[in-house]
Amino acid sequence: MMRQTAVLNMLTLGVTLVLLGQSTGAQRDPRRRAAPTSKAACCEDMRALKVQLANVSSLLEELWRKQETEARGLTRQMLELERRSQNQEARVTEAEGKYSEINNRVEIMQLQTAQAVTHTSAEAIYDCASLYTRNYKISGQYKLPADEFMGTPELEVYCDMETNGGGWTVIQRRKVGLTSFDRDWKQYKRGFGAIRGDFWLGNDNIFRLTRQPTVLHIEMEDWEGEVRYAQYQHFTLSNELNSYRLHIAGYSGNAGQDSLRYHNNTNFSAKDKDNDKCVDNCAQLRKGGYWYNCCTDSNLNGVYYRYGEHRTGTDGITWYGWHGPNYSLKRVEMKIRPQNFRP
Repeated sequence: MMRQTAVLNMLTLGVTLVLLGQSTGAQRDPRRRAAPTSKAACCEDMRALKVQLANVSSLLEELWRKQETEARGLTRQMLELERRSQNQEARVTEAEGKYSEINNRVEIMQLQTAQAVTHTSAEAIYDCASLYTRNYKISGQYKLPADEFMGTPELEVYCDMETNGGGWTVIQRRKVGLTSFDRDWKQYKRGFGAIRGDFWLGNDNIFRLTRQPTVLHIEMEDWEGEVRYAQYQHFTLSNELNSYRLHIAGYSGNAGQDSLRYHNNTNFSAKDKDNDKCVDNCAQLRKGGYWYNCCTDSNLNGVYYRYGEHRTGTDGITWYGWHGPNYSLKRVEMKIRPQNFRP
């Protein structure tokens, strides 16, 4: 519309200039000054010009309305195309989701089929190391089928197939901070959280996975982006009757002083079940289930504090041998695999 208005203004200006030119020319030309003119003739010319100008304005208005109608039509067409594109994208996404689900079911069926003919513990598929030996070498979420021979239920796990050769079953992760670890005994027993986010795999499941000689690997990251690790050549848990007692040995790594040694041979405690060696309830004080002594040299299940908030308390995600009792780590992963695993 701005273009039509500009054109109209230019035409108006042109007509005005023509009229002025005619008037000026009449003044300058003696012959034209001498020519007899009548007021009626001049008025008639003006009326004719006004009619022409009105016709031009009407034409421009008509052109503008036509262009506006066409523009609205094009806008509707673009909106319709965008709607169709979104619908098509939604269909593609839905199809991809169904394909992924079907593919996942096929993989599970393949694993279950393999389990159906399992007769020895060496052939059992009940952890990420077993999957790795069967050429499942991509890190991600897997569903382990139930195995009556080994007494393991169907279990959803996250497998780390990259760190130090892979084959690791992740049993704990802290990286997002949206999942509270201040849980009761039953929740720690069966597990909680999201496998791709923050979670605890469950003491019952960890107990079953450590009935063979097992290595524990703890990976930690601070808020400056530095990564350290602590590894134990021997790691196992007792059953629930023995309060999931922790047994570790063979420390190595670059995370400073062994900060889990103080917790060796201690029972697991939760906020509603105090099994520590203190008068105080360490699980309540530290706001997370853990193998407390009296109380901690580490607490990987403490409160997830954002950088700069954790200053004086000792209830954060702590590893005393690296950053001391008042520094809450940004990320922690605890993962296990059999001692006899070979990439």
